[in-house]
Amino acid sequence: MVEKAVAFAAKCHEGTCRKGTHIPYIVHPLETAVIVSLMTVDQELICAALLHDVIEDAGVTKSQLEEEFGCRVTQLVMEETEDKSKSWKERKSATLKHLENTSEEIKILVLADKLSNLRTTARDYLLMGDEIWQRFNEKDKSQHAWYYLNIARLLGDLEKFGPYQEYKALCDYVFGKNCE
Repeated sequence: MVEKAVAFAAKCHEGTCRKGTHIPYIVHPLETAVIVSLMTVDQELICAALLHDVIEDAGVTKSQLEEEFGCRVTQLVMEETEDKSKSWKERKSATLKHLENTSEEIKILVLADKLSNLRTTARDYLLMGDEIWQRFNEKDKSQHAWYYLNIARLLGDLEKFGPYQEYKALCDYVFGKNCE
């Protein structure tokens, strides 16, 4: 099932790159899946990590995903999918609200996704400094700090996992020593 999800995600993201880079987009879902696999052996959750952006960014429908991967994988993906018709602040606020009362498996998926994103941001922040924020739709660093620091707070019950510790350290690096 994981191999099928890798192939499906690779086809869906074929020809696309990470925002502001020449890095093939598929690197992000692959990295997200590796991070998830450090915290669980749940194959459906690992598949959801691989597929987490196919509805949001690649035009796959919920019914297509369900037909290929079943109800549980689809439900996990849907819980991680943002409504792109909303503003950046509305989408991020909805994610934070959802994290207040969600399952550990969704928190693991969110942590893996955000850690992958933050790794890329931290790497490019090292090279570009604050100029990095110009590549995003939301260009205000303080808004990104608000979002990522609240993610850290809401995922605090995952502190037993190494990826959470890495996430906190990268928050400290990118946003300052206030990632509480």
